[in-house]
Amino acid sequence: MNFISHVAQFLTSGANWTGPNAIPALLASQLKLSAIAVIAAVLVGVCAGALLGHSGRGSFAVINAANAARAIPSFALIILLAIQPAIARLQQSGLVAASLTMFALAVPPVLTNTYVGVRGVDPAVRSAALAMGMKPTQLLRQVELPLALPLILAGARTAAVEVVATATLAAYVGYPDLGTYIFTGLAINNNVETFAGAFLVAAVALVVDTLMATGGRALTPKGMRTTSRAARYRGLGADVTTVRALRPASAAKAAK
Repeated sequence: MNFISHVAQFLTSGANWTGPNAIPALLASQLKLSAIAVIAAVLVGVCAGALLGHSGRGSFAVINAANAARAIPSFALIILLAIQPAIARLQQSGLVAASLTMFALAVPPVLTNTYVGVRGVDPAVRSAALAMGMKPTQLLRQVELPLALPLILAGARTAAVEVVATATLAAYVGYPDLGTYIFTGLAINNNVETFAGAFLVAAVALVVDTLMATGGRALTPKGMRTTSRAARYRGLGADVTTVRALRPASAAKAAK
């Protein structure tokens, strides 16, 4: 109980809420890093996943390579990038190394979910769209991507939460964010500061997950939404391997 009171005192202390190394400043830095990585990953992941899902060419190698990249430890990757001469000489070398690492972490779920969502569109829907005179680009933009939207948003949500939670590693390579409290606490054997930093990161990740879930539901067409209970059973927002494809009837209804 005494430990919890010390943590609460640390989090409510005015000294930790003002200044360049205070909680608001470190939080803003972490959100900046996360936004850069996630936005870049969504742009690359959605474009690549949509093209692979639409054509099916080269998808086996690209998707498996992307998923295999998830096995690379982020801590090792960020250190390897930070010590590269081309990056180390930059003024914001920590931000660059951390952004590239978080980008590598965020791309696989977005790419995989987009590919599975586009590839999983009912062939009958594709045939109907082509029979109406749609060109391949129109088919992708107006039919396949809208039907794949729930899975794309789920992948973006997974990527965002993973990046926000892992971005604390940036403090190890000189970029100040909430991870600063964790690494500083570990260095000086201050369990209160370490716990407070970890608590803040967990809270931010939870808020980001909630906002992404709410935004994803708002962006999903009404006919393609699921109830909260169905979403839990289908695993929306977690990983593509736990999400069932849309039923053909539902897909056709959504396309209308």
